Amino acid sequence: MNWTSTEFIWLDWAVLAIGVLGVVWAVWRAIVKDKKAQQGEDSSAYLFGKGEPWYVIGMAIFAANIGSEHLVGLAGTGAKSGVGMAHWEMQGWMILILGWLFVPFYQLLINKMGKIITMPDFLKFRYTQRTGSWLSIITLVAYILTKVSVTALTGGIFFEYLWGLNFWAGAIGLIILTTIFTVFGGMKGVMTLSTIQTPILVIGSFLVLFLGLATLGGGSIGEGWTSMMNYCNQLNNGYGTTHMFHWEAGDSMYQEYPGFVVFLGATIIGFWYWCTDQHIVQRVLGQVPGESNEEVMKRARRGTIAAGFFKVLPCFMFLIPGMIAAALAEQGTIEMQETDAAFAIMVKNVLPAGIKGIVTIGFICALVASLAAFFNSCATLFTEDFYKPLKKGMSEEHYVFVGRMATVVVVILGFAWLPIMMKMDTLYNYLQGIQSLLAPAMVAVFAMGIFSKKITPKAGEYTMIVGFLIGMLRLVTNVITDTGKAAMDGAFWDATAWFWQTNWLVFECWLLVFLILFMIVVSCFTPAPSKAQVEAITFTADFKKSIRESWGLFDIVGTLVVIGLCAAFYAYFW
Repeated sequence: MNWTSTEFIWLDWAVLAIGVLGVVWAVWRAIVKDKKAQQGEDSSAYLFGKGEPWYVIGMAIFAANIGSEHLVGLAGTGAKSGVGMAHWEMQGWMILILGWLFVPFYQLLINKMGKIITMPDFLKFRYTQRTGSWLSIITLVAYILTKVSVTALTGGIFFEYLWGLNFWAGAIGLIILTTIFTVFGGMKGVMTLSTIQTPILVIGSFLVLFLGLATLGGGSIGEGWTSMMNYCNQLNNGYGTTHMFHWEAGDSMYQEYPGFVVFLGATIIGFWYWCTDQHIVQRVLGQVPGESNEEVMKRARRGTIAAGFFKVLPCFMFLIPGMIAAALAEQGTIEMQETDAAFAIMVKNVLPAGIKGIVTIGFICALVASLAAFFNSCATLFTEDFYKPLKKGMSEEHYVFVGRMATVVVVILGFAWLPIMMKMDTLYNYLQGIQSLLAPAMVAVFAMGIFSKKITPKAGEYTMIVGFLIGMLRLVTNVITDTGKAAMDGAFWDATAWFWQTNWLVFECWLLVFLILFMIVVSCFTPAPSKAQVEAITFTADFKKSIRESWGLFDIVGTLVVIGLCAAFYAYFW
């Protein structure tokens, strides 16, 4: 048997088949067991879960984040631009803010409303009904633009280069598989699949990393790392691609990621994604009715700390293997015609027979779990924030069915957007570019709504609408002008060049500043928040006590270690 074959052989297919059957059995068993345990409960158990252990929460957050955009897009970015976009991945410290700061506010409102909240619930209570509804709309639009279409594209690319499967067969097959899984699995299925895939994905990706370095270094991992760094330091007209910050105008990457602005822009997107996005926050809010605040917050915080540790890994799991692939291609060891195929090519070329099958199981689980998490959040948002208020008193089975149908609609719309997306920027740049247009409004509304008692309900509502419309207008100009690269003639385009030609990160930062100032101004001319709205962000003495009792030495040490790991990465690749 040729253990070093660069193709899938019978052993890989056998391992893959047995592994998939094992995963299906484990997930099915967990779902059946959970359904028996929740007989007579409402749909929140299907949508939110019931308070998993902290380590499961950590793995679920990580799995919800890691999707095909990492397997394909992040590795492709590493092959093309090195660590220039590592800012978006080195955000374990940002997840800590969710557990330490935001969970207590969310839990406070859960106590007041007597139910597990969605993010629109929070804004409806703090601002107005329309504010929450706009958040639901924006979130669903974001899922269509950045998740379904991106996963379809990258899933197709990954399976095409890994198995030689037709691109559209891989893309459509992945979406259909995930839709079926989401419809029948619910949150319990997502959590179970996350628990299975996380260790496989981590171990498999590090095998790719170390074996890739060994291949590049002639058997030595250390020599391989040196060779990779030397090769990447010669790229980008001699400026190199091993730096997270680019300061000089002569550096071609400065135009895309200018100076310290890249860190600010990544932080704005990270704040929205990790602290206010439904599909992430949903992982930490699950709880058993009547459970103490202290226990809920302790579990949620420790789950985010665990996720913070996991979040340090993707740069080593995907981005650096992409850099290794570029060096191996230059060396002539592998052939790589498309950078987005970097990771699939590495799996084929550096992993031994049998291990390819095991690692591929983890990758399939990662793709399905991540996309299923978004589908589940779509069902939650639509059911809880649109349908239930319109159709009160229906059975819980009916609400779950409606949520499932909402998922199907989101899938169809995502496919409709796919042809437009394929004509735009590179995958990972496209993804972060879309998020940069949506994040400022979210950050302004959530941050100002929590940290200021003077911001008025109408200020939140108007800011959400204005921020979304400005972002969508910029998206339209991006489609028309090839993200500002096209030469546009005419007085109109000349007069508006400041809007459509400004660097995307600079635009994002200024949009956030504008929206914060807009909120302050509107608050000066609109009615103040009610007493109940102010109380929703005011901790009582008892609640403060429960917060303090929910953390201890374990939480502090874990938090400091996560921050230290992130700082060390920045220091090395500065």
